[in-house]
Amino acid sequence: MRPLFHPAIEDVRPEAILHALSDPNRAAIFAQITRAGCVEACSAVSAVGDRVIPKSSLSNHFKVLREAGLIRSERHGIEMRNQSRCTEVEARFPGLLSAIMNAYASGRR
Repeated sequence: MRPLFHPAIEDVRPEAILHALSDPNRAAIFAQITRAGCVEACSAVSAVGDRVIPKSSLSNHFKVLREAGLIRSERHGIEMRNQSRCTEVEARFPGLLSAIMNAYASGRR
């Protein structure tokens, strides 16, 4: 099995974060992982609102979030567990994530 790529926080770029969170499904997945405050299994976030995301699409969404430096993923048996890297990203780019996530929240009203 190939190792998962997690960029060092010094290598995380704002344009990668903006790209990753430009998709409403990925933004919703990221928000759900962040709100949980703990490690979330991929299967725990397979539904966004009333829509179920296909497994293949979900896998790609997690890959984009991971490679942008927004989450850390670990394999546990056949399950993949994901954890937010908000603290690290916030320290590198103060206010960026909250601005993006607040924009999504205000757009849903």
